[in-house]
Amino acid sequence: MTSETITADAAGTWRLGDTTVSRIGFGAMRLTGDAAFHLGSPSDRDRSIAVLRKAVGLGVNHIDTAAFYFSSLRSANELINRALAPYPDDLLIAGKVGPFRDWSGEWGTSARPEDLRGHVEENLRQLGRDHLDLVYLRRMEQESIAEHFGALAELRQAGLVRHLGISGIEPRHLAEAQTIAPVVSVQNRYGLGDHRPATEELLRLCGEQGIAFVPFYAIAGDSGPHGATTAHGEAVLAAARAHGTSPAQIRLAWTLARGPHVLAIPGTGNPGHLTENVAAGALRLTAEQLDSLNEAHVKAG
Repeated sequence: MTSETITADAAGTWRLGDTTVSRIGFGAMRLTGDAAFHLGSPSDRDRSIAVLRKAVGLGVNHIDTAAFYFSSLRSANELINRALAPYPDDLLIAGKVGPFRDWSGEWGTSARPEDLRGHVEENLRQLGRDHLDLVYLRRMEQESIAEHFGALAELRQAGLVRHLGISGIEPRHLAEAQTIAPVVSVQNRYGLGDHRPATEELLRLCGEQGIAFVPFYAIAGDSGPHGATTAHGEAVLAAARAHGTSPAQIRLAWTLARGPHVLAIPGTGNPGHLTENVAAGALRLTAEQLDSLNEAHVKAG
């Protein structure tokens, strides 16, 4: 079996809200350019559309996006709309609200609770939908998320949102949100070598409570919005050699091995990288490899 023939089903599935999704999904941030936001050159529109259609063709049915994912010429939501509408019934599109970029691309003041309806409606307009399957509240360093999450819970009651998640949080914020409305997913920065005690605790709590844990920058590492890291330790390189794969695929396989509730959302605008990312769902690391990678992960923190 080659990478070209491996589909997202190889990674297994998870029940996210009321939709069963493959554990390998797709992050839309990198669709708009060779780096996220305004940090690189805008993407080729036709190629980005082709990547989205290929992702769905490979069985990906979980796409993570946001209205603030845009470059000087491209909007991730518009590309998704153009490529995939009318949307397949089993496709879950997750958005996020809280951060704000103005028309020039500069970061503006984060949303107040009363602004969140407008943020949700902007995602709906761009995607051409009447509801969002899942919306994350991205915490912007506020101590309490109760008011903001409560505002999203009201939008859920109104039918604009079906399920709620939270992002960029600590364990106390999960507990706080759960007193207001059900949380189906947590999205934090996390990957091999990004060892933070609070996030490790969240990973554990989510597993115990049946909540999806959706890490971002799992491949990017320290490079963040600039793209995939090239700083691979010997444990990653040794596993890549043993499996005949790329280091990025090893990073994804390690991420998925952190628990059955962990869902990967690697993003790319490159069709070849998309195929490799999906194929990583079929990789099964040995116990010895996992021990070496886990040791490297803890040491890096």
